[in-house]
Amino acid sequence: MSISAVLDRPATTAVRPATPRATAGVTSAAPAARPAAPATTAPRGFALYVGIDEAKAAAAGVSLGTLVEALRRTLGELAPAAETYATVALAPVGSGGRDVDVVRLALHEPSAVARTKDKPAEEDRAPGGVVVDISRKRVLIDGESAAFTFKEFELLQYLVLREGRTIERTELVASLWEGSTDDEAPGERTIDVHVRRLRAKLGVYEDIVRTVRGVGYRFDRHADVSIRYGHGTPSPDRF
Repeated sequence: MSISAVLDRPATTAVRPATPRATAGVTSAAPAARPAAPATTAPRGFALYVGIDEAKAAAAGVSLGTLVEALRRTLGELAPAAETYATVALAPVGSGGRDVDVVRLALHEPSAVARTKDKPAEEDRAPGGVVVDISRKRVLIDGESAAFTFKEFELLQYLVLREGRTIERTELVASLWEGSTDDEAPGERTIDVHVRRLRAKLGVYEDIVRTVRGVGYRFDRHADVSIRYGHGTPSPDRF
């Protein structure tokens, strides 16, 4: 796990996760010179990004929580009026790069995010087959963007994020039309119409959305399908 300490008082022993998936890592970076603030602004605090994962902390004989509390105590001694807040930055297991860079990106530090946008976008070099780009809310078919409606994309995304599980029509209606009135929400059979339109746009790849007779629909991993998740993708339990 990665940890960012944006120190916040009153202190508690719990360290709160900032994002909903697996682990990231953390090593402390050398302090950078602070640029001069515009005359119309005034500093209100600072963020300290720390890169060290749980294994490295354990090897040093500490834990992430211990490090956070030590930082809080030091700040409490130096500046008792300071408010502190600590959060853990999470990222997928096996994420590459320096721990501290992973932390900054996971916690959406502006300059770290800006650097990723400056890099050539790998996803723009689309392979053949179907690319379900969750982060950009689009579907590419043999390298070309498919004209999916918002609801068609939501339907495909819902199935993709629950790969291998048969989804009943009632669940699709309840989840994709959550908050709709009875008049606005479609009937179960209307879902079949949405799926037919979705398959028509998938063309030769229509079989990636399977019908389970008498139950509903499912998506299984397929050699012709690539999934791009990106940062901030909702977990299956939340979407």
